[in-house]
Amino acid sequence: MSKLRVCVIFGGRSGEHEISLRSARSVLQALDPDRYTALPVGITHDGRWFAGPDPLGALEKRTTEGLYPVTFPSQPGRRELIPLGAGGRGDDLSFDLAFPVLHGTYGEDGTIQGLFEMADVPYVGAGVLGSSVGMDKVLFKLVMQRRGLPVVEGEVVFRSQILRDAEAALRIAEKVSGYPLFVKPGNLGSSVGVSKCRNHSSLCEGLMDAARYDRRVLVERGLEARELEVSVLGNEDAQASLVGEVVPSDEFYSYRAKYLDDTSELRIPAPIEPPVSDEIRRLAVECFKAIDGAGMARVDFLLERSTGKLYINEINTLPGFTSISMYPKLWMATGLTYSSLVTRLIELALERQAEKDALLRVYGGAG
Repeated sequence: MSKLRVCVIFGGRSGEHEISLRSARSVLQALDPDRYTALPVGITHDGRWFAGPDPLGALEKRTTEGLYPVTFPSQPGRRELIPLGAGGRGDDLSFDLAFPVLHGTYGEDGTIQGLFEMADVPYVGAGVLGSSVGMDKVLFKLVMQRRGLPVVEGEVVFRSQILRDAEAALRIAEKVSGYPLFVKPGNLGSSVGVSKCRNHSSLCEGLMDAARYDRRVLVERGLEARELEVSVLGNEDAQASLVGEVVPSDEFYSYRAKYLDDTSELRIPAPIEPPVSDEIRRLAVECFKAIDGAGMARVDFLLERSTGKLYINEINTLPGFTSISMYPKLWMATGLTYSSLVTRLIELALERQAEKDALLRVYGGAG
C-alpha cells in the first residue's frame, strides 16, 4: 500500500505561534515513516501559507527565505496545495489528510476546520462546532452549566467596556467574588493573557492585559486548588488517560511556567485517591462529548483544597504536542507511545471522514 501523505500545518496568526512550532517539530518526528509522508506547511504571523524544503526551520528563524507561497484548496476533490506564483512547480503538493498543529485563534477555534470541511478534507481533531465551543471560554462555560457539569462561577466583561469606563468594568468584575480573581481572554489558550489578581489595582491591570487579546474578557473566582489534567482520545467512543497533576513554578500554570522555565513539576499519575481519579476521567469524557469533541482533547480540572470539590477549568481540543506537553505524556504513561498516539489520531480522522462520506449530501425526495 502507498503511504498516506499528511499535510502538517503549523505556525499561524495567534499568540501561540511559537508553541505551535514546537508542537509541529514533535509531530513531524513522530510520524511513522513506513506509513506516512509528511507535507509540512507553515503559516506566518500575518497569515501567509508557505511550503518548500523546510518551512518549520524557516519559521523558527522568523524567515520565509527558500520557501514559496501556497494556498489551500477550497473546493472538494482537490487535495493538493496550490502554488501562488512560479515557486513549487513540479513539487508533489498532494495530500490525503490534514494534521493541524495550530494552537489558539485561527487554528483551534473552528476557523481552519471550516476550511477543511469546505474542501472535504479529512483532518485530525474536533470539527467546527467542537473546536469553537472548546476554544471559547465563555460559551464553553455555558455549555458545561447546561449539561450539569461543574465549572467555576464567572462573569464576562467586554473590551469596549474596559476601554470606555475602566472603573465600571472593575465593578462588574468585582461582583464575581472576593479576591483573588482570575482574568482570562475569552478566546485564547496556553495561559496567554491570564492574570491572577489579588486587589483592585492588579485587577485593572489584568483586565487591560486580557483586553489586548480578545474583545471579551472572562473573570472567574480564584480558587486555592490543585491543577489536574487528563487526556481524552477517540471519537464517539472516547477514552480518558491517567490523571496528571501540574505543580506550577508560578502562582498558577502561567505561560512562563509552561514554556519558559523547567521548574514546574508534572506528576504522573497524580497522587489522588482512586475515586477522585475515576470521577475526573468520567467528567473529562462527558465534557468531551458535550462539545461534540473528536480525535483528542486535554481537559483541565481544579480540585479546591478547602472543599475537595472538582471543577472543569477548560478543554483544549488541540493541546500542546511539545516534548514537555502533558497531553502526550499522559498517554505515554497510560501505555501509548508518542508515535502510536499520532498514528491513532490519523486513524480517528479517517474514521470520522468515512462516517461523513456515508451521509446523504443531496435530498432526492422531491423527485
